[in-house]
Amino acid sequence: IMFPLQKLERYLAPGTDTARFHLFQPGLAALLRAEALFTSGQGHPIDYVSSAVRMDHVPPAALPEVCFIGRSNVGKSSLIRALFSLAPEVEVRVSKTPGHTKKMNFFKVGKYFTLVDMPGYGYRAPQDFVEMVEAYLQERHNLKRTFLLVDGVVGLQKTDHIAVEMLEEFGIPYVMVLTKIDRVSRGLLLRNVLGIQEFVKENTQGCFPQLFLVSSVEFSGVHLLRCFVAHVTGNLPAAEAT
Repeated sequence: IMFPLQKLERYLAPGTDTARFHLFQPGLAALLRAEALFTSGQGHPIDYVSSAVRMDHVPPAALPEVCFIGRSNVGKSSLIRALFSLAPEVEVRVSKTPGHTKKMNFFKVGKYFTLVDMPGYGYRAPQDFVEMVEAYLQERHNLKRTFLLVDGVVGLQKTDHIAVEMLEEFGIPYVMVLTKIDRVSRGLLLRNVLGIQEFVKENTQGCFPQLFLVSSVEFSGVHLLRCFVAHVTGNLPAAEAT
């Protein structure tokens, strides 16, 4: 549940380089700190702030920010709802229809950071997707990390490669998150993980070398992802983040 990537490690051939499986391995104190950040309470509200289709409509860039992007139907809204499960009053709409998210949706986590749910690309993407997302990535100076979601069942697709090229061109620091790991066999998941890790090693400069594996259904990897968000937004003591 906590470290699904490391759980896969036991099935690797002896001698396989696993250094990239352990780059972010927080201790209990850091995990608990992150859980507290994602738990709403008196004096620590977690709220939907606003939606925007243009940069002149986005909220002020007052807090550290992270954004989540990915193909339509990759499970982005489901993952964000899982991340906010400790704040049940936060409404994250999840639709069975791919391409449901048409705007940039901003969620404020107390006084600590903002999380942005971006429109999906590919099938049924908004007509102005490129203009909206490129403008956001290039102009949002408080953006600390972009989370690029990849379907763990099918791995990297052509549209994902285009997203990677865009992030690399803009020099945006990002990390890849494999979703839906509960829907894929262990063997296929392992092949996808190793293939994507090799792709990241050979073809990227701005991507964090460790992948994050998540299941929004079983909550595998959700706690670790919360902790990484807390880390990149500067809300974990440095000593707790490794």
